[in-house]
Amino acid sequence: MNASPRHRPPPAAILLVPLVVAVVLALFAWPSARLEPRDLPIGVAGAPAAAAAVEQRLAQRPGAFDIKRYRDDPAARSAIEDREVYGAFVVTPAGGKVLTASAASPLVAQLLTQAAAETAAEPLPVEDVVASSPRRTALASSVLPLVIAGILTGVAGSLLASGFAGRAALVGAGSILAGLVATAIVQSWLDVLEGDWWANAAVLSLTIAAIAAVVAGLNALIGRAGILIAALTMVLVGNPFSGVAAAPELLPRPVGGRGQLFPPGAGGSLLRDTAYFDGAGAGGHVVVLAVWVIAGLVLLLVAARRGGHAGAPAVVS
Repeated sequence: MNASPRHRPPPAAILLVPLVVAVVLALFAWPSARLEPRDLPIGVAGAPAAAAAVEQRLAQRPGAFDIKRYRDDPAARSAIEDREVYGAFVVTPAGGKVLTASAASPLVAQLLTQAAAETAAEPLPVEDVVASSPRRTALASSVLPLVIAGILTGVAGSLLASGFAGRAALVGAGSILAGLVATAIVQSWLDVLEGDWWANAAVLSLTIAAIAAVVAGLNALIGRAGILIAALTMVLVGNPFSGVAAAPELLPRPVGGRGQLFPPGAGGSLLRDTAYFDGAGAGGHVVVLAVWVIAGLVLLLVAARRGGHAGAPAVVS
């Protein structure tokens, strides 16, 4: 039987379609269309006078670079490997060169090479300190599948179990299994990742758990609306603002920094840390993901103590 005409939305509701299209396009396309360095951490190494000259040329682009001074070439290399900077300009008596880290961001490595060509009197040699092959650019393509995995795990965890312990256990088990499968695909099969296999698996599992816990918690607390809120937040905010395809410092303010506070951004950055930099710079990202997991568990606990069954599995008699 057809719905009564008086319950049918008015024809003007069609205007919601272009509104939704505009919002989604803006959230996804705006960051990519406005990529440029914004306080991008880079190093300058060499004798004080020569290094100061390089800094002065770089300062001609106000607000573009956060310049850190290093004593010499080895110190600059260590800073890159420790994730303090994305690259460095090194000035020596024999001439200058540019140190990059395409594993940290291929786009930033290209940008630094271009900056060197613009600021130097003659072309400078470029050395990729922490290199990545073209295949590893697929890392950015892994973010959205991880978000989807987290949403599905959270929904399953809240619908297939009841009570705090049951749901939390199912979310944890599902996240670990999904993380193992994801690592087997992107590292063992596709060779997108390097580094310790189990460390990368832990990162992927933690990222999925951070999303799944919140989805399950909101579903248990307020029902299906909670799934919608969590899913839209992760897909429309966390994913495009993650900065995994470029670098957080290239995105428009303030979304570059804010994106690192969501699981897709923190998880993507953490995966770079473990895969290519032996875990350097991982601490802050681990804290962000842990906070999301804890927040989701708190929501599950609150729902259980309230006796809410919004996300409980249906019982068929």
